[in-house]
Amino acid sequence: MAGLENLCLRLTRVAKQVRTVAVVGAGWAGCAAAVELARADHAVTLFESARTLGGRARGVVVDGKQLDNGQHILLGAYRDTLKMMKRVGIDTSKALLTLPLQMRYPPGSGGMDFIAPRLPAPLHLLAALIRSGGLAREDKLSLARFSTTARWMGWQLHSDCSVSELLERFQQTPRLTQLMWRPLCLAALNTPPERASAQVFLNVLRDSLGAKRSASDMLLPRIDLGALFPTAAARYVEQRGGKVHTGAKVGALRERDDGRWELDAQGAAIGGNTTTAFDGVVLAISSSHAATLLAAIPAADTSALRAQLDGFQPEAITTCYLQYAAGVTLQQPFFALLDDPVRQLWGQFVFDRGQLDAAQAGLLAVVVSASGDAAALGQDALADAIARQLADVFRRPELATPLWRQVITEKRATYACSPGLVLHRPANASGLARLALAGDYTASVDAAENYPATLESAVRSGIAAAAGLWR
Repeated sequence: MAGLENLCLRLTRVAKQVRTVAVVGAGWAGCAAAVELARADHAVTLFESARTLGGRARGVVVDGKQLDNGQHILLGAYRDTLKMMKRVGIDTSKALLTLPLQMRYPPGSGGMDFIAPRLPAPLHLLAALIRSGGLAREDKLSLARFSTTARWMGWQLHSDCSVSELLERFQQTPRLTQLMWRPLCLAALNTPPERASAQVFLNVLRDSLGAKRSASDMLLPRIDLGALFPTAAARYVEQRGGKVHTGAKVGALRERDDGRWELDAQGAAIGGNTTTAFDGVVLAISSSHAATLLAAIPAADTSALRAQLDGFQPEAITTCYLQYAAGVTLQQPFFALLDDPVRQLWGQFVFDRGQLDAAQAGLLAVVVSASGDAAALGQDALADAIARQLADVFRRPELATPLWRQVITEKRATYACSPGLVLHRPANASGLARLALAGDYTASVDAAENYPATLESAVRSGIAAAAGLWR
């Protein structure tokens, strides 16, 4: 039966004059582009220089433990990401733990306790605000004022500014800024409020806080990030006759006289060095790598595009994994933490991985966004500081001495999402025929849809690149 299905697929492709497409890079953007192109019955070849799929959101194995290179929270507003997962066969009801919108700190830590009940929007936010603990009356009025004003403005600014400026303009209290807006900004934009884009922040809030209740749900992966989408995406491509090459580095591109693209690749999986021609190419790699490949294309003036691609400043994200005895658990799947670099309090969120996957009982993951200063301490010093922070905030001395620890820093996890950057992000179209860009750094066709460097923006970009390749 499988042979008959493949024969039918080949005959269908011949009848449709199927195009061959190379997708360079198997991160979430590249995998989304490859799936869309395979779904349109194109012959797709996916190249990934690393040995694993997923790019900057991938599964990793350390000392026999299945981890991620960074702990992620998805939102119910990630409509394209969730749709793409389902398309490649992921049962999102099992792969993701769905929690209502919340910002909850450990009891007695001096934080807040904000959790939205499952009521229709915007009643869920109103109820959460009324019931929230740890906030004074002026803090609650401040939050209500922000939501009301942002809705009245249509979540749009006449000119972009920093998130800090926006919060001052909306007269947000220092306590609410510390407990709600700063951690949300760091989690969503991976950029501190004082240098983060207010408009992009509002775009995220509009699609979560300002949309239907389910859009604000927080989704925690129960499986590793590779299994959550990239591995299934590769299988989807291969089932439709495509090819997936890992450990295959693309070194050069050339446009032929007949309009096709020659691609030079090397790697053991493809038999050494090869040159292959394709009808179209999607570059789903980092902005800096894309700029390098574009610069080497003979007789192509890509200087303006390369200037855009070189304009991104990388931001790091660090995840500290701490393994304790299997019986060690938290009161809920995750907590926000009060961070204060001056006092060596680096952790911003802590996740109980055992509540996501029973096989990881006793494993806590602590996230530090915009982590350049924290990572500079060194892995041992940072892990010690985070373990002490947990022991103190939860008032549990045993948390200061984990059985095992691992610090993973993704140095180029995202880019600094600064004010005005939306005006300088490149489009998916490269200006060269049948050559498109895909990545979380590209601009949406509709400026109101521009997101920070998230899984959703990567997936959206991959879909857009696939759709626009032949325009």
